[in-house]
Parts: sequence; structure tokens; C-alpha cells
Amino acid sequence: MTPVELSRTVLHAVRRAVDEGELSVTVPERAVVTPPGPGGCGDYATNIALQLARAAEQPPRRVAEILRGRLLDDHRITDVVVTGAGFLNLSLESAASAALVDEILRRGRRYGHATRPSGNSVELRCPAEVRAVVVADAVARLLRSQGDSVRVRHDGRPAPEWESALGVDLRDGVDLSEVDSEGTDTDSADVTIRPVPVPLLVPVPAPTAPLPLGRDAARWALLHPAAHDRPRIPGDHLIQRETNPLFRVRYTHARTRALLRNGADLGFDPEPGPVSGTEELVALLGDHPRILTAAATHHTPDRLARHLVTVADATSPLLPAVLPLGEEKPSAAHRARLALAEAAGTVLAGGLSLLGIDAPDHL
Repeated sequence: MTPVELSRTVLHAVRRAVDEGELSVTVPERAVVTPPGPGGCGDYATNIALQLARAAEQPPRRVAEILRGRLLDDHRITDVVVTGAGFLNLSLESAASAALVDEILRRGRRYGHATRPSGNSVELRCPAEVRAVVVADAVARLLRSQGDSVRVRHDGRPAPEWESALGVDLRDGVDLSEVDSEGTDTDSADVTIRPVPVPLLVPVPAPTAPLPLGRDAARWALLHPAAHDRPRIPGDHLIQRETNPLFRVRYTHARTRALLRNGADLGFDPEPGPVSGTEELVALLGDHPRILTAAATHHTPDRLARHLVTVADATSPLLPAVLPLGEEKPSAAHRARLALAEAAGTVLAGGLSLLGIDAPDHL
């Protein structure tokens, strides 16, 4: 069960409680599931009971107990513990992580992308300032990943070198719905087109030209800070050490590719399976589709950039245990760890691609 499926399961439990008369609330559109916080337990936690308590006119822990019984009816959930004011902590069967890894490896860099057009037609507008143009380019990529048709208009004339040096598309007003290099299906047959109004994208301007950083570091410097924060240029975006978030993301991806090569040399391939002690990483990988949707909806590529840093940091502790040591023979556990590492690398590469940044296999 992926976090998205778990969220639907939680909402189904709410809906059952409403239908059976134990809760009198409006079923929310989504239920947020995250790794448990301090004092929590299990694989995931949700605050849905606290969210519903006021409308239900019942204490949060009572709401949580009502939902607990219904959640335990799902054979994929092995335990549900109520903690604190009414948090539901859920433990999943061991096959859950294997199913998620299998889905990621099957979909590749398109994991988290829409599988059909959304019907939304979006026109982005931004001033002809370097950061605004790069942010609009990244937002367009994110929107296309969610099935939207996108046009980008620039108020002014962007510098021509931004196209070659920063990888932005300067074709003012061109429909970019077919330009998704990741292959999102954009067949619009039987899809109603809905214009979506979007405010002018005006992030805090770059203090100086980022072109000397090169395409990848320059785009990261402009996209990683939130729109209301001033980007640091030159900053430490070219330094190859752990203090540089971009380096951590790309280095972690390159390490996962190296492990795949090393595994092949040792004669074993990745095979999804349960991997103990990786609940945080699995939760983050499962949350990737939601992050893409949120970053596209709110026009916040910085949200995706920060998510990639978190995924990279959660992946690093796994990597030393992937390959057999000494005379140790490859086992199912090694194959499962290799598959999880490959899935993490796939998410990192796909996320960087949506930011317009390369993910090299060697670094």
C-alpha cells in the first residue's frame, strides 16, 4: 500500500463511519499521511481524527477509536495505535514497500506524472527577468507532468542566451503541452478544455546574473529558494561537498546508479521486497506524487527541490548496506535493498528533470 492508497483507505474509513451513523461530518477531500512524529509509532501517522473532531462534536481520541476499528478491517494494515491527542499510527504489512518500489521502477521517471490529460489550459505570464523566466519554465514542466496544457508569455524580451545557457523555452505564447520529454500522454481526445487563470509569476529577482554557474547550478540557485526569498549567487552551488544540497541530491543519485552497476558485476539484479529500517525513505518516495501535484498547483518548484534534498538525505543511510560484504553471498535482502536504492535514484532523477537539471550517472 502506497501513501496515496493509504490516504484513500483512511477516507474510506471516514466514509463508512459517516454512512453507519457514528460520525456526522463532511468527508474531506484528502487525508494527509506522513511518517510518525515524536511519540508516534508504526509506518505512517495521520491527524484526520483531530481534523474531524470539532465538526463531529466528539473528542479527537473518540473519533480516532471509531476510525481505528474500520482501518483494521483492511488486511494490508497490521496495527493501528492511537497516540497523543488523537493521532492514528498505522503499521502496514511488509509487502507495502515492495509494491511501491515496483510501481516506481515500472513507471520510471514518470512516477507521479498524470497518465492522461487533465483538461486544464494554463497560460503563465512573467516579467523578462532571469529568475522569473526560469521559475516559469520549471512551473510549466510541473504543470505538464500533471497533464495540463501550458503556454508561457513573457512581459518583455528575455535575453536570448538564457535559452542556451539555462535551458528555458523562449518561444513566447507557444503551447507547450506536447513538449514534455518525459512522455506524459497528452492525447486530448474526449477531454473538456478548461482555462485556468494564473496570477503573474513575480519571484524576488536574482541579485546578479547566474549564468557563470552553468545551467544546472544556476537553475538550482534560482529554483531552490522560495519565491519570496532572494537567491544566493554565486553561493556554494558549485562546491562538491555535503553542505551543498544540489551536490547531495546528484551525488546520491549517482551512487544508486553505481550500486546497480556493481550489483550487475556481482551477478544479481534488483528485486522489490521488504526492507527493514527504511520507513522514512519509503514514506518520502510514496509522497512524491503528492509533492509534484502540490508544486504544480501552487507554482512552487522550490517545494520539489526541498523534497529531493530530503529524499537524498533519507537514502544515504541505506546505500552502504546494499551490496554484500566480504564473502557474503547476494541474498533476497540485498536484491530488495538494491531495488529500493534504484527507486530512490529514479525519483531523484525524475524530480531533477522537472526542474530542468541533469542527473548524471557518474559524478
